[in-house]
Order: sequence, then C-alpha cells, then structure tokens
Amino acid sequence: MPIIDVHAHVGRWQFHLTTGDADTNLAQMDRYGIDFQIVSASEAVVYDAVAGNAALREALETRPRLFGYAVVNPNRAEESAADLRRCLDTGRFVGAKIHTHYPGRMPGTREMAEAFDVVAEAGVPLLLHTWGREVTLLPELVDARPGLRVIMGHAGGDAWREAAHAAAACDRLYLEHCRTATDAGRIAYARAAGVPVERMLFGTDATLIDPCVSLGVVRDARFTEEELERVLWRNAAELFGLKVGTALPPVV
Repeated sequence: MPIIDVHAHVGRWQFHLTTGDADTNLAQMDRYGIDFQIVSASEAVVYDAVAGNAALREALETRPRLFGYAVVNPNRAEESAADLRRCLDTGRFVGAKIHTHYPGRMPGTREMAEAFDVVAEAGVPLLLHTWGREVTLLPELVDARPGLRVIMGHAGGDAWREAAHAAAACDRLYLEHCRTATDAGRIAYARAAGVPVERMLFGTDATLIDPCVSLGVVRDARFTEEELERVLWRNAAELFGLKVGTALPPVV
C-alpha cells in the first residue's frame, strides 16, 4: 500500500539528533516504504523563513519524491505572502507551514490571524504546529476563512482531546498524530468524538522522529483495510491534489 507522509522536515536541528539533508529523508523513506513526503525546511521553521524556503526549493528540484511546504512567518506576513507565491510558482510546493512557538505567535493573536489570511488567499492546505489548548480557537478561525484547510500537526500535542473536539466541530480541520509520546487511545478518542477517517492523515515528524513511531501508532489503531488506505495516502492525495505517477492510483 502506498504511503504519503504529510509532516516531515529537511535539515538539521538544534537538538542532539541524527538529522541531515534531504537524502537522509529519502533513506528513511526507503527503509519504511514511504513513497512520498511533504517537507518543510528546518531553517525556515526556526530561523529564517525566506532563506530556508529558498534552500528547500533547490533540494526539491532533483528529488521528485519530496514535495514542499513553504514556511510562513506570522511576524512577517507581507514578506511571507510574496515568498509563498514564489514557492508555489515552482510547482514543487503544495502547501504552507506555520509554527507557533518559534515565532512566538499563537492562534488568537493578530499576527497569526494575518498569517492565516495569507494562506487562505493562496488556497493551499496549511500544516499548523499545534500544542496546547489554543486548538480550541481553531474552528472559529478556520470557519471565518472560506476555503482554508488546516492540518493540526501533532493533533494538539498534549491537548489531543481538545484537538479532537475542535476537528469534530469544523469540517476543514484535519488531524495528524505524530509526536514522541504515543499516548494510548488518541485515535480512538478522536473517532469517538466524531472526527471521520477522511480527515485523518499520516505524518512522522521525520527526520526529528523515526517514522517507525507513527507507523506503529497507525497500525495499532484498528483501522479496516479501506480506512488504512485512506489514512496512509488517499486522504493526502485528495487534500493536496497529488497525482504523482504510477505508484499511486488516480484520485477520483
């Protein structure tokens, strides 16, 4: 079965971990049978969004199994809007990424609202780093921006219960459950809260976290074969409009 990883990174981090360039991503993908990854640049997330996005553009040119998120900096919305357009024009970027803690802007702030407006205008999916009870604000923020679709990266982190209810309340919020702590029952709780399988996505946080962690969480969630197909690749293909060769059947 094909696998699309919707939450990964290219580049080194300040943590003491074995991370590296885009070829490190590809080596991990080969090890675990991941066909495609959507990645953001670690440099763009933690330091300089424009420079990091530019470096990622170069890496994507020769690696067709990787697609890009352009990182949007909530503190520099106008600059990020122009940079997002440049990235999307290459055809190798398929979405936007916004972190909360590194730029110091959370849902509910004016700066984050402006960043959401930038992504909504671009019309691409947004991977949002979520970690904390601020996820309860997301249904209202997304509902106010027609067409905006938000993937809740880490599914709220330690606020995964609140994230589940937020996603159940808004049909343009998606859950992606990668994190280092594999709390039991997160996916079952989300399903019981009313989040349909069609809005659950597979992500790994590679290469920060070994993909085996997220693969184990999904494999243990007791999905049917049809549901597993949706979570591992079909939902992502539909959300991002990916038609990525003969490895994946066409999305209908």
